[in-house]
Amino acid sequence: MGASFANSMVERAFFAGVRRLASVRQYNWTVCNPSKNGARTIITFQKYVRPRSLEEAWELNQKKRNRIVGGMLWLKMCTRACGTAIDLCDLGLGEIEETENEFRIGAMVSLRQLETHAGLAAYSNGAVAEALKDIVGVQFRNGATVGGSLWRRMGFSDVLTLFMAMDSYIELHRGGIVALEEFAAMPYDSDILVRLIVKKRPGAFAYGAVRKQSTDLPSLNCAASKCGDEYRVVVGSRPARAVVLRDEQGLLAAGVTEQSAAAFADYAAQRIAVSGNMWGSAQYRRALVPVLVRRTLAALGEAL
Repeated sequence: MGASFANSMVERAFFAGVRRLASVRQYNWTVCNPSKNGARTIITFQKYVRPRSLEEAWELNQKKRNRIVGGMLWLKMCTRACGTAIDLCDLGLGEIEETENEFRIGAMVSLRQLETHAGLAAYSNGAVAEALKDIVGVQFRNGATVGGSLWRRMGFSDVLTLFMAMDSYIELHRGGIVALEEFAAMPYDSDILVRLIVKKRPGAFAYGAVRKQSTDLPSLNCAASKCGDEYRVVVGSRPARAVVLRDEQGLLAAGVTEQSAAAFADYAAQRIAVSGNMWGSAQYRRALVPVLVRRTLAALGEAL
């Protein structure tokens, strides 16, 4: 564990140093990551480019061997030879813009920036920090980016599950603005994720997850919200991608009570498909769904 952690820190320091050298445009780059059995996964790049515009980045990304790099915390786990590392750090996408009507979160914003942003904390009733606090550790969250977390649409993603419960949209360079729920179901392509947009609809939010231990990947996660008159429950780490359940049967029409939360939890148990992996069997997840949904709805009720 210590060697892996030290290796990760060295890689991030190296990458940060490369970003400071604005004149460096091309070199061979090899990232080695030790695995549990002592073997090494290795990813190599032939070139490193910092595009001057989104259009330049998009053109570079049309080649199959090229890769957009964010924090490099998941990509470095791969074993492959890549062409060009495309770094978006010069495109002004590392800030969170808050207006009267929305949050505009750049693709290069770190998860730590999200976690500590006062405006997001106030709007989400603390749900943003609650969802992010157990993602590995502060050092990891300082490097991991919003764009990388959302683009992969990983089943276990706390970030995806959280923001699908909000009125959220993804801005793509060529694809325009699409609802996050729609984006989560889309196949991978060679477009570029520019930013996440969260509309400030009046509402309340809550988040919960079950992990084997703190900082582990979730066995199941859940976000619940009430935006306007709409109740929404999102269940992820099934282990497939997160899915949205709406209160189509009016079980929460009279508000969130102990009885209505239990009724919706039973409804969710019937609707949510689960399977098994190393973080939990299908039987375990099937038993978790109604419990976690009920707990998250209870937390939402306290926030309303």
